[in-house]
Amino acid sequence: MRTPHISRLAAVALGSAALVLPLTAVAPVHAAPADQPAPKAAKAKTTKTVVPTLEARAQLSADYIAKGPESGAKVTEKNGRKGPFPGQVIPGFSAMAEIGDGSFWGLPDNGFGSKANSDDFLLRVYKVKPQWETADGGKGEIKVQKFVQLRDPNHLAGFPIVNEHTKKRLLTGADFDVESLVVNKDGSFWIGEEFGPFLLHFSADGVLLRKPVPMPVPGKASAAGVELVKSASNPHLAKGEEANLRNSKGFEALAASQNGRFLYPILEGYLNGDDKRTRIISQFDTRTNRYTGRTWKYQADTDDNLVGDAFMTDGKKMLIVERDDFWGAESVTKRVYEINLNKVEKDGFLRKELVVDLLKIDNPDGIGMETFPGHGVVKTFTFPFQSVETVVRLKDGRLLIANDNNYPGNDARKPGTPDDTEMVILDLAKKKVEASDPNHIVFAHRGASGYRPEHTLAAYEVAINQCADYIEPDLVSTKDGVLVDRHENEISGTTDVADRPEFADRKATKTIDGSEITGWFTEDFTLAELRTLRAKERLGELRPGSAEFDGLYQVPTFDEVVDLARRSKTCDGKPVGVIPEIKHGSYFDSIGLSQEEGTVKVLEANGYGKKNSPVVIQSFEVGNLQQLNQMTKVQLVQLMDCSGAPADFVASGNTTTYKDMLTPSGMKKVAKYADSVGLCKNLMIPKKKDGSLDKPSDAIKNAHAAGLEVTGWTFRAENSFLPKDFQSSSNPAEIGDMKAEIKTFLAAGMDHVFSDQPDVAVEAVREFKQGK
Repeated sequence: MRTPHISRLAAVALGSAALVLPLTAVAPVHAAPADQPAPKAAKAKTTKTVVPTLEARAQLSADYIAKGPESGAKVTEKNGRKGPFPGQVIPGFSAMAEIGDGSFWGLPDNGFGSKANSDDFLLRVYKVKPQWETADGGKGEIKVQKFVQLRDPNHLAGFPIVNEHTKKRLLTGADFDVESLVVNKDGSFWIGEEFGPFLLHFSADGVLLRKPVPMPVPGKASAAGVELVKSASNPHLAKGEEANLRNSKGFEALAASQNGRFLYPILEGYLNGDDKRTRIISQFDTRTNRYTGRTWKYQADTDDNLVGDAFMTDGKKMLIVERDDFWGAESVTKRVYEINLNKVEKDGFLRKELVVDLLKIDNPDGIGMETFPGHGVVKTFTFPFQSVETVVRLKDGRLLIANDNNYPGNDARKPGTPDDTEMVILDLAKKKVEASDPNHIVFAHRGASGYRPEHTLAAYEVAINQCADYIEPDLVSTKDGVLVDRHENEISGTTDVADRPEFADRKATKTIDGSEITGWFTEDFTLAELRTLRAKERLGELRPGSAEFDGLYQVPTFDEVVDLARRSKTCDGKPVGVIPEIKHGSYFDSIGLSQEEGTVKVLEANGYGKKNSPVVIQSFEVGNLQQLNQMTKVQLVQLMDCSGAPADFVASGNTTTYKDMLTPSGMKKVAKYADSVGLCKNLMIPKKKDGSLDKPSDAIKNAHAAGLEVTGWTFRAENSFLPKDFQSSSNPAEIGDMKAEIKTFLAAGMDHVFSDQPDVAVEAVREFKQGK
């Protein structure tokens, strides 16, 4: 037997400190047996954790026009707006700096996104003063006070600019793509831009003070000279020369040491030849006007995530904005992480810790709900803009966050209406919150798969913010041996592969675990090929709301899912757990793509391979769990289906069925290699002929007697999946009473819950504890 029933699952959920408590100090994991009444209501336990809270908000109208010549003549019409505009648009702020008198410097980018459409957009730094809306009221408006016009009267740009032959030589968005800003103590501006990418130094009144400084490629200095980073828009890119950086992936972020000597420009995207999750941080010495040669590697959560801004908080710590390219409800990653330049993980990347998820901000005072309503302006406030590109730690310790609104293209708050520029102030104080119950853990089945296409980072992000304790990836292998996250290796039901003519010849018929299946299979695709596909809702007719997100999200790797979990926090501040299921282990072994070793390797590489790590590995097969019992110290779960037998047993001629494994002797055998069992709901409480619930079976009792915990699967809110007594109507897609169903199973002794709607499951557990 691996562990006693007062088990590691509860201990992990409580935190590592629980592991050193005597067994008598830990509450039993399971609820009252089926023949006993449910436990009396218990007072909810609380804990303290950081709760990001909205304290102030202000907006600048998307249609605000500053003084100056017309702009936007070449802009594509969007959201009802068409250029040219009668003056200079302010398309949000890509960087900001605190002045100290309640006002801020704000830097728009190059205007409208490219050289081709931004030659009439003048590069400026605006001074703005928010009139904050707070809990005490306020206008919630941003007042534009003045601007500094950036210009090059001394001909230092090094290439012909739009206003080359004018006296003032005002700089435009076709000359530089300015994105990041640091203000020197002398009032001058250091600006990071993306066309080069270059570092630019301007005087306090906007004059370019020296030639643009290019970035050397890390480690590529030689006797022949220094190889430079060049985007496809670099003005010095020679004919036939290949760029080594994609367009618009330059210095979106720029931080400065506290004494101002060193700058830390960060590439928004990856350099050609680097791992696609790598973002390079360089060090630049303002005294020598040279790069020092010191670089660091920051790892983004996914290949396509971008670094939006950075702010140095002391000599070694830095805040970094990481974002995806979605906006509104489609958003997945809008986060602020903290890194320490002195702390590097085993893989060479900087260690990063979550500071705030901008898709979950407490708004107890309802700021903006009446004055500026829109998507995400609710009690759980979100900042769901495509280009979250400002983070500043204010002198009082709070955080300022702001957006570039990509005018007129983004409409995150109100579909069809261009986004305003928003500035918000967040407080990061610790508050008391209800602690999750380690005795009744909520597992997000394939993520929050009732709300987003299953097995996507979007589904996991929603699940985490709905207070799930663990997220579940199902593991299958690619042709090149990478573990990816799909419910099955046949992917026509969960991706758009059937609509891709380039993969038509990959359609095949195979025998998987004794069943003949026709379709497209992960093992016939490389990871790079799978990355071109997009996920779709498997149950589109039942879940049309989730199907609205079809075609947006990639197939994630197992490593990305674990990475997301370890860099996230549960609602009570603990690490998010991961409960992977190894799919079709015997089949993948038979084709030379064994998954067990890779599973353990990914977990250990992410620091999730220890005895007290919040990890559980599942399988419907037995042999691979017995193998894993010798390979890892993390918890193991024997899954049991409603009928049939483990596929590896069938293949080997072993006649043991899942029904046999449910018996007292069967459970004792399972306990020799596993910590718990995951049971189909019908095994715990069968259904009557009319589809309503019958009396509980002995399955839970037998498992507990063997020292095994019991997780029930899968609780889904739609009538199609509910017992008749919990259905709300005959409409299969309508939502029924899943909460009542879960509480019935908890009362029967089930320990933990697998659900497609983790928010409802969390509420069900809460009500059960309260005796409701």
